[in-house]
Amino acid sequence: MMKVLLVNGSPHEKGCTYTGLLEAAKELERNGIETEIVHIGTKPIGGCIGCGGCVGKGYCVFGADGVNQVIEKAEGADGFIFGSPVHYAAAAGNMTSLMDRIFYAGKKNFAYKLGAVMVSCRRGGATAAFDQLNKYMTISNMLVVGSQYWNMIHGSKAEDVAKDEEGLQTMRTLGRNMAWILKCIEAGKAAGVSIPEAEAVLRTNFIR
Repeated sequence: MMKVLLVNGSPHEKGCTYTGLLEAAKELERNGIETEIVHIGTKPIGGCIGCGGCVGKGYCVFGADGVNQVIEKAEGADGFIFGSPVHYAAAAGNMTSLMDRIFYAGKKNFAYKLGAVMVSCRRGGATAAFDQLNKYMTISNMLVVGSQYWNMIHGSKAEDVAKDEEGLQTMRTLGRNMAWILKCIEAGKAAGVSIPEAEAVLRTNFIR
């Protein structure tokens, strides 16, 4: 069975971000896709220090904070929805650190899979955070899934989000769209369509 991993980057396990993710998860399940919501918790997650220790390993050498657990779960997932609250018009600090490290150390577990992000805010800053999180997927050979509107929900608490009818509908549409594309990919595989053949990666800078 195909599976989507939903990552809750909020410090609140069952708050606004979770409420939005759950709405998408329910729609995925209704369409025959297995889901798992992972809460990254409240313990500090350190940022990537660029040490290169993960190169060739596929995991972060500083993995005691849960980063490697997400990388491991990602290996068995076919799609992802990354959710975060909006803090100062950006993703939450722990979520940013997590995304930096899982995509740097575990990039192969995300390539050629489906991805989407959703953000939760009281009022403003949602589009800036949304843009920030989408960049991880567009640099990682992922296919980004959209919805009928930007994937955002509004409210100060879960009870508020439950009243955001458009936001919740956007989450449901996202879930349906992701389920549909996953099934299209499966049909393509059955018909003999393989993932693109990758070139050797070229790395240059602006000096040479």
